[in-house]
Amino acid sequence: MNQVRLVFLGTSAGTPSRERNLAAMALVMDGRALLFDCGEGTQQQILRSSVRAGAIEAIFISHMHGDHLYGLPGLLATMSLHGRSAPLAVFGPERVAQYLRGVYEASYAHTSFDLTIHAVSDGATIARDGYDVHARLLDHTAPCLGFCVIEHDRSGAFDLARAQALGVPAGPLFGALQKGRDVTLDDGRVVRSAAVVGPPRAGRRIVYCTDTRLCAAAIELARGADILVHEATYGDDMAAEAGKRGHSTAADAARVAAAAGVQRLVLTHISPRYTDAAPLLAQARAIFPETELAADFAEVQAPSGRHLADPPR
Repeated sequence: MNQVRLVFLGTSAGTPSRERNLAAMALVMDGRALLFDCGEGTQQQILRSSVRAGAIEAIFISHMHGDHLYGLPGLLATMSLHGRSAPLAVFGPERVAQYLRGVYEASYAHTSFDLTIHAVSDGATIARDGYDVHARLLDHTAPCLGFCVIEHDRSGAFDLARAQALGVPAGPLFGALQKGRDVTLDDGRVVRSAAVVGPPRAGRRIVYCTDTRLCAAAIELARGADILVHEATYGDDMAAEAGKRGHSTAADAARVAAAAGVQRLVLTHISPRYTDAAPLLAQARAIFPETELAADFAEVQAPSGRHLADPPR
C-alpha cells in the first residue's frame, strides 16, 4: 500500500446541518476502502465523493447511537441492489448484529453477498490483509470503540530510472527486485535489490476516536499515530456539558494528541450549534498546533511513512 488518504463523509454530531452530514469517514488505501461509522445519508455522501462503494471491504461501527449507525442498512441494501458479490465484514459492538438482524427481518431484506458481522471487545486486534485494526473501549454514555489502523511495514520505493540504467528489462525482474530478490541479467550481470529499492518503510497508523470524553484509552490507542481523527463536539464554552454528555471539547482532543505524540490531529463530530467552527480550531491549535478541522468531502493524505532505519518520530 502506498497511497493512504482519509475522506470525510460526515462531520456533524447528533443531527445533520446544511454543511455537515452525520458521522462517517472512509480510509482509502490504494483503492481499497474501510468505512468508519455510517450515519444516516452516508450512501448519498459516498456518491458525491471520490470513494467507490464497491471498494469498501470492511465497515467499523464505533457505537450504537443512531448518528453513527442509521445509514448502515440502506448502504448494505444499495450494495445488494447493485449486485455486489464481494464479501463484506462489519465490526462493532455486540448489538450491531442484533440491530441488523432486526432490520432485515422486519423489512424482508437480504444481501447479494456474504455479510459477516463481528463483535469487537476492548483490546481486540483484527488481522486483515495488509493491515491490522486495534480497538479500545473509550469513555462515552454507551459502549464506544476507538480504532487504530496499523498498516503492515512496506518495502522501500522502487527506483525505476536506476533499474533501467542498469539494464533491467521491464517485466518479472522488476517484481523480483521489488520483493527483495537479486536478479541475473542475460549478460550475466547481477543486479542487487538494494541497488534499486530503498529502505523498508514503517506502516502508517491512523486512529479514529469518537464519541468519547478525554480518557487514557484514547491516548494509548493514539500513541505515535501519523493521524488522529478525534471528536470535538464542543468548544470551551460547553466544557462542563461535554463531560456530562460523554463528549470532548476541541481542547480535549488536542490534549489527547499532545499526550499521545501524534503527528497530526483532525477534528470532527462538530456540534451543529457551531455554524462557525473556527474558534474550536483555534482552541485546539493553542495546545496542539498541528491540528486541522474536517469538513464534509475533505480529504487528508497520510504521510509516506518513515524508513525503518530512521529513529521513531
